[in-house]
Amino acid sequence: MTKSEIMQIIEDEGVEFIRLQFTDIYGILKNVAVTPGQMEKVFLNKYSFESSAVFGGVYPYEERLYLYPDLDTFMLLPWRPQQGKVAKLFCDIYMEDGQPFEMSSRRILKKVLKEANKEGYSVIANPECEFFLFHTDENGLPTTMSHDKAGYMDVGPVDFGENARRDIVLMLEEMGFNIESSHHEHAPAQHEIDFQAEEGLRMADAIQTFRFAVRSIAKRFGLYATFMPKPKEDVAGSSMHTHLIIRKEGKNIFRDSQGNPSQEAYHFVGGILKHAKALVAIGNPCVNSYKRLLLGFEAPNRINWGSKGEKSFVKINKCSGDVTVELRFPDGSCNPYLLFACCLKAGMEGVNEKIDPGKDISTLEGGADLGEKLPGNLKEAVDALKEDSLMTSFMGQEFTDIYAELKYREWDEYMRAVSDWEVNRYLTRI
Repeated sequence: MTKSEIMQIIEDEGVEFIRLQFTDIYGILKNVAVTPGQMEKVFLNKYSFESSAVFGGVYPYEERLYLYPDLDTFMLLPWRPQQGKVAKLFCDIYMEDGQPFEMSSRRILKKVLKEANKEGYSVIANPECEFFLFHTDENGLPTTMSHDKAGYMDVGPVDFGENARRDIVLMLEEMGFNIESSHHEHAPAQHEIDFQAEEGLRMADAIQTFRFAVRSIAKRFGLYATFMPKPKEDVAGSSMHTHLIIRKEGKNIFRDSQGNPSQEAYHFVGGILKHAKALVAIGNPCVNSYKRLLLGFEAPNRINWGSKGEKSFVKINKCSGDVTVELRFPDGSCNPYLLFACCLKAGMEGVNEKIDPGKDISTLEGGADLGEKLPGNLKEAVDALKEDSLMTSFMGQEFTDIYAELKYREWDEYMRAVSDWEVNRYLTRI
């Protein structure tokens, strides 16, 4: 899309605000709104902002940074008022001297994809996004309460979120998403929406837009949408299972000439498993993530792969005449740019070095070794990330150090907090 095309849409549609969006180190969407009169400044890449915003506002970074809009990401937000419409643009982050800001997660993914493209590979991703819809209280603040009692793929009237989910799907389609399916998930108030596979960078952008849209549309129903991995201890958590396909010369390298998983598929999985402990620090990046991984249901808790079942860390799927590698560990709190970048680097190392993934756990007898345990908490995962030379090398030592420092701070805050569980267990007993 060109600058003139964007300005014509702004004029024709009566757009009054344009959100310039970027993603911080945590995967949280940030933005600043400008009016149409400021767009010439935006097109000249002259809009600057405080760099600490890239690090969640909690890490002091001195240099001022600049937003360079990706014009192809211009999109109207259909849930906003019809009078005084709102649009959005994703932006890349640059330094004052015109050089890319290397610690932008979108930049990290673009570098990895460019490297893969030079070798003739393209990456297709297809996530399954799960979330909860909870009530808000009398002040409009989120709770973990719901009257919903529905289970997996149930329908109304027991599915109390059906109407909200329908409107979310319709508005996403209005924004250009190709929605494949939507349904109620296993836990009460839990939902899943799946959209069509897309190239890696565009899919990461789409996930960020999807989360933004889901939360905004849910609010219109008096509900709060959360992608928190484990908001309630007695039900299944929310994942972001992601199917990957690597293509070369238009062909899926994970599929052999007979339609079965190829050696490249197994080796790609081998690379993922080799770096599994570091990858969970990216795909499961908050304290709460490990409540989902450790408490069972269908979440993995060991480093393994399978062709059947739902408990494997990675799964090789053969369906509808195609083969995908499914990452079953990530959750909705992750930064999708970092997730795709790290998994692609790990998987392609497996392909290049022909790494053996070990046995398919689907074929093992009961009581067999199902693989090494995953890190038990955020700190253990970040420790593993810092020790992983592959991850550190392509993300950059400075970025890795900052990411680790921020996550260690999060862990320390968690350890200092006194929970209700501790009070209930110890107050009257000790």
